[in-house]
Amino acid sequence: MVTAAASAADTTVSAKPSRLPAPVPRLVSVDVLRGLVMVLMALDHTRDFMAYPGFPPEDVAHTNGALFFTRFVTHFCAPVFAFLAGTGAFLATSRGKSLQQVSRFFFSRGLWLVLLEFTVIDFAWGFVPWAHAGVIWGLGWSMVAMALIVRLPVPWIGALGLGMVATHNLLDRINPASFGKFSWLWVFLHTPGRIPVTAHLQFSTRYVLIPWVGVMAVGFAFGSLLLRTDRRKWILTLGICATTLFFVLRVFNSYGNGVAGLPFGYPRSAGPWSVQPTLSLTVISFFNTLKYPPSLDYLLMTLGPSLVLIGVLDKAKAERGLSRILLVFGRVPMFYYVLHLYLIHILAILVALAFHQPILHGSVIADFATKPVGYGHGLPFIYAMWILAVVVLYLPCLWFMELRPRHRDWTWLSYL
Repeated sequence: MVTAAASAADTTVSAKPSRLPAPVPRLVSVDVLRGLVMVLMALDHTRDFMAYPGFPPEDVAHTNGALFFTRFVTHFCAPVFAFLAGTGAFLATSRGKSLQQVSRFFFSRGLWLVLLEFTVIDFAWGFVPWAHAGVIWGLGWSMVAMALIVRLPVPWIGALGLGMVATHNLLDRINPASFGKFSWLWVFLHTPGRIPVTAHLQFSTRYVLIPWVGVMAVGFAFGSLLLRTDRRKWILTLGICATTLFFVLRVFNSYGNGVAGLPFGYPRSAGPWSVQPTLSLTVISFFNTLKYPPSLDYLLMTLGPSLVLIGVLDKAKAERGLSRILLVFGRVPMFYYVLHLYLIHILAILVALAFHQPILHGSVIADFATKPVGYGHGLPFIYAMWILAVVVLYLPCLWFMELRPRHRDWTWLSYL
C-alpha cells in the first residue's frame, strides 16, 4: 500500500493494459519492515552493552534457548538493511531520478557511510578512538560497488547478485594467508578477520564485500517487482521459496553454511548442524547459521521470511498503533542508527553506576571475554532497557521524519 496518492499525470491510463503502474513515492510495507528490524537491532546492541555472559549467544556449548533466540531475531537486521538499500535505490529511479543520479548517490552515500563508521559510529561503541569495520562499513563499500553495477540492465544486476549470494560459499576454504602480502585484500573481500596496521594496532572487519554487494544487487532488482500491480503474489512466492530452500539445504547439511573449524577468520564458524543432548540445543544448532561472512543458509533464513512479511504487509496503511511506530523508525534509518548507539551506551553507563558495577572501557564488541567480573544483567533486565531505549527514540525520530518533507531543499538531510 503506497503512502501517497499518485498525481493526475501518473494515473493516466494507456490504451494497452500494463502490469507496470505509475511510479510510487514510498511503500508502507518496506518502511515498516525496515523499522521492525531497526527495533530488533536495538535489542541486540542493548544485550551487547548490558548482558553479563562472557561468551557469544551462538556458542552451543554454553548458550540457552532464551539467549540464542534473543540473538537469532536480530539476525534479520543486516540482510534487510542491505537488501532494502538496493530496493530503495531502484524505486528512486521510478520517481524520476536517472541512473547517473542513482549511481552518484550510491557512490557519495557509500563513502559517507565509511567515514561515519570510522568516526561517529566507532566512537559510539567505546567512547574511545578505534578502528572496526562494522555493518555501516559493509553497507558503505557495497554502495560504492553498486555505483558501477547499477549501470547494468536490471536482469543482469539480479543475476549477478543471485550468483554472488549462491556461490560465495565455494570460496570459504581460501585462506587469506595464501595471498601473501595481499592477504588483507581477501579479508576485505570475503573472509572476516584482523588486518595488522602497526605492531600494536589491528583493523578488525566483520562485514566483507562478498556477498553483501550481491545482497544489495538482488534488492535493487527486486525493486522492479514492487512496481507491478500483482507484486504481492510475486513477493510471497519468492519469500516462501527462499524459506523452503533454506530448510532443504539445512536439513541435508549439503552446502551453504561455511566450514566449521577453519584456522583463520572469525571463530564463530557454525558449519553443519548436529543432534545435541537436548531438543532445545538441537534446534539452536539447526538455526545457528554463519553470519561472518553471511552464508547462503543465513541469507535464505533471514531474507525469505522478510519477503513474506513484505507481502503480508502490502495492504497495510500504518496510520496508527505499532505499524505507525515502526513506520516512523523505518523512515529515518541513519538518524535512528547513530542516535540509538549513543543512547544505549549512555544508558549502560548510568546502569553500571546505579548498580555499583564497573564501567566498560573500550568497545563492548571487541571481545566478550573483556567484560569485567561482576558486570552485566540477565535477559529480563536487558529487555526492559531495550523497551526503554525504543520509547525514548520515538519522539526524536518522529520529529526528524516530519522535518524532512518541510525542508526538501536541504539536500544534506538525505545523508541522515
